[in-house]
Amino acid sequence: MFSRVSAVAAIAMMAAVPLAPAMASELRVGFTLDALTLDPANHRNRQTETILRNIYDGLLTRDAKMKVVPELAESWTQVDPLTYDFRIRQGVKFHDGSTMTADDIVFTFERLTKDGAMGGQTSPRKDLVGPVESITKVDANTVRFKLKEPWPILPAMLPVQEVVSKAFTEKVGSQGLATQTNGNGPFKLVEWRKGDAIILERFDDYYGGSPDIAPVGKACVDRVIFRIIPENASRVAALLAGEADIIAELPPYDMKKVEANANTKVMTVNGTRSFFVALNNAKKPFDDPRVRRAANMAVNKALIIDKILLGTAVPLNGVLSPDAFGFNPDLPAYAFDIAAAKALLAEAGYPDGLDVTLDTDGAFKDMAEAVAAMLTKIGIRTKVVVGEGSTIRAKWAPGGEKKGDMFFNSWGNGSLDPADIFVPTLRTGDRGNTAFYSNKEVDALLDAANVELDQVKRADLYKKAQVLVNKDAPWIFLWLPQDIYGVSKRVTGWEPSADSRINLHDACVK
Repeated sequence: MFSRVSAVAAIAMMAAVPLAPAMASELRVGFTLDALTLDPANHRNRQTETILRNIYDGLLTRDAKMKVVPELAESWTQVDPLTYDFRIRQGVKFHDGSTMTADDIVFTFERLTKDGAMGGQTSPRKDLVGPVESITKVDANTVRFKLKEPWPILPAMLPVQEVVSKAFTEKVGSQGLATQTNGNGPFKLVEWRKGDAIILERFDDYYGGSPDIAPVGKACVDRVIFRIIPENASRVAALLAGEADIIAELPPYDMKKVEANANTKVMTVNGTRSFFVALNNAKKPFDDPRVRRAANMAVNKALIIDKILLGTAVPLNGVLSPDAFGFNPDLPAYAFDIAAAKALLAEAGYPDGLDVTLDTDGAFKDMAEAVAAMLTKIGIRTKVVVGEGSTIRAKWAPGGEKKGDMFFNSWGNGSLDPADIFVPTLRTGDRGNTAFYSNKEVDALLDAANVELDQVKRADLYKKAQVLVNKDAPWIFLWLPQDIYGVSKRVTGWEPSADSRINLHDACVK
């Protein structure tokens, strides 16, 4: 429930950004977090990415069904296992009126891939372009990417890399690019009021965007405002009062309220973030797969999805989303079975149960407590410990002390490719392996898939790896939530995307 005070405050905040008289149409987004930076190469944050992708375009993009399609590139060709050529679209303008060239593409990706290329800093997005070794201009219309080793997912990873102007970046420097923009996307920056709003206006010389995503042309609305409203109740209040047209991260418990309002509706899409409880495979009791399997049997996922998530998630039996490349639909489910779970626990040497802790941050406290209560019923007596996010991540870092028991965690997979989630979270010692899981056979399958160019063979390698992980149960496999939006019925032409990007190029308001 939101209070009248919250509603009034939200409306007042939204009204604080005036509509310029010359503007004929304005679309207002109630957003959860401000941008961390306006430099496309200096963040690893989805909310920042969403804002920037309305200002900048990439070589490639994704349509609403997550298919990779050309954007600033007209086309691309895989010349050989280590070489990709991209033909650059002609006539693309930056917001200052200058023309984008192949040199801007080369500069953008050298800035992403070369150590110290950002005024002495290395881009935190470097690993998102994998084994890219060099980027060169073949001719005025063609840019070539050379890889150190085969990497089949290069095209899938390019939609999240925006192209910047070489001349502008060299003029203002990396520090200047943090607060100033010279994009090539459908909207240009008017003002960034940090902590409050990002105000954009239509770029009338926009080349039109990807020809694979209709309609092609300049943006439908004259003006876009990303209004930063972190509090759920205030975002919902702004939507219901007609002061926001789209709000992100609508809580499931507010869906009925939004649907009951004559002027608003709920829109959902399967997300790309897999939720799980990482079990510490490196020490007792979870070094024993029988205990890990018992933990999976103890959790009634269907009940939590129904009662807490209100049906807005799908259960998982492994790491991948059902929409991901190489997903194995035949993985056996760990059926909710208290008696069988207790028997496995006794077989593992814990007939009287055991005591553990479950680390979580505050955002997931309710779900973590529901999981803990279910584990406690089979004898895995679980205490939930709520901590600050950065502290918990440090505790569960793969190179850390490995002292925790369980960690309520999640991992996003915006590319919907296993290399973007399976490898970092479950390959031995990788950067997101918070379960400290290690299986040499799984590692070998993942390594082989990472360089396999035959997509049928590659999918088969991932399916085999999923079978092994399902059996080993390094996690309590949980669910994949939907992304939920509240939307005004005056908005047309917009639909949510599974990569969480709010693409407003085609959005119109009545």
